[in-house]
Amino acid sequence: MRPVKRGSVTLVCGTRPELIKLAPLIRRFGENAAVVYTGQHYDTSMYSRIRQDIAEPGSFVELGLGGGRRGAQLGNAVAALDAHFAAEPPDVVIVQGDTTSALAGALAANANDVPLVHVEAGLRSYDRAMPEEHNRVAIDHLADLCCAPTPINFTNLVAEGVATDRITVTGNTVVEALEEALPSHDDSLRLISGLGLRADSYVLATIHRPENVDCRENLGTILGELVQLPLPVVLPLHPRTAKQVAAFGLGRLLAGLHVLEPQSYKDFLSLARWAAVLVSDSGGVQEEVSVLKRPVIVVRRSTERPEIEGTFGTLVPPGPRVRAEVLKWLDDVSGHRTRLAGIASPYGTGSPSGLIEAAVRRMISDTRFASPTLEFQLVTEG
Repeated sequence: MRPVKRGSVTLVCGTRPELIKLAPLIRRFGENAAVVYTGQHYDTSMYSRIRQDIAEPGSFVELGLGGGRRGAQLGNAVAALDAHFAAEPPDVVIVQGDTTSALAGALAANANDVPLVHVEAGLRSYDRAMPEEHNRVAIDHLADLCCAPTPINFTNLVAEGVATDRITVTGNTVVEALEEALPSHDDSLRLISGLGLRADSYVLATIHRPENVDCRENLGTILGELVQLPLPVVLPLHPRTAKQVAAFGLGRLLAGLHVLEPQSYKDFLSLARWAAVLVSDSGGVQEEVSVLKRPVIVVRRSTERPEIEGTFGTLVPPGPRVRAEVLKWLDDVSGHRTRLAGIASPYGTGSPSGLIEAAVRRMISDTRFASPTLEFQLVTEG
């Protein structure tokens, strides 16, 4: 374990989900937090609406790298971060999740011999066709501290030979981010009412992953399944999905859906809170439903979040099972909701960010980590 000086903490991110999940840590480190945003998500709907809701760190640097092919994007981000770290050496770098920006931050930290912390470590889909799988494995093996959300993630890391003194189980910061952002009961009802919706009487869908939207057959199949559902389907349309719908000539399928622009995090949570069921290929949504106590049909070939399978989530490939599984949840919406309310989120409660902060401070003072089991109990017992 490399020792770390006391001083600034640099958090590297580049997408909407990273900003959301790092927000509790930015708030905790406050003036000592420096955020470097690569610009991987640069669309106003995907970035600006989230940026305005997070706490102000000590500094916020935007690299403005934009889009492009994944290899070029990664190379450009590593080069830009390497230059930034050389000019403003951080004492510790924190990355979150499995994005191109997270991998770039990990590689640049390693190249500059800066200790690295990986938040949301140990997730595995064991699907090598998923680009994020390669990213998360590489980051975990570069990291000095792996903050694993669940015991399953801890076990995954140990099985790959990651030393236990480099791992701590913390829960997932999404539970804090959600609870801090969730509007009041009345405010969220007013939002859905303003959209002409009623509680428990609509489906909320989000589709954006390349495996679904870059394939005309998959995208057409998913939209076709949504159109045939007996309840209104609300679809906040991701910019990537909108582009592919136009490219594939599938616009006619959107006519049968309630299409919205991408929502602020607060507004999205209001929609999710009162949906009868969600249909999504998002990793974050799989975590969020476990806090909101809502069911989700996960439209993917694999998932790195098996903790919710069979309780809050059902994994299905694009096809007729999408509609069939949604209909199962619609047979008794209030009954299913009551049952899910009694199931604890596998991602913890309380303050995962507090446990992560404590682990980083222990690393700063070069002491041994506390027991992963003890730390996860602290999360689950609030």
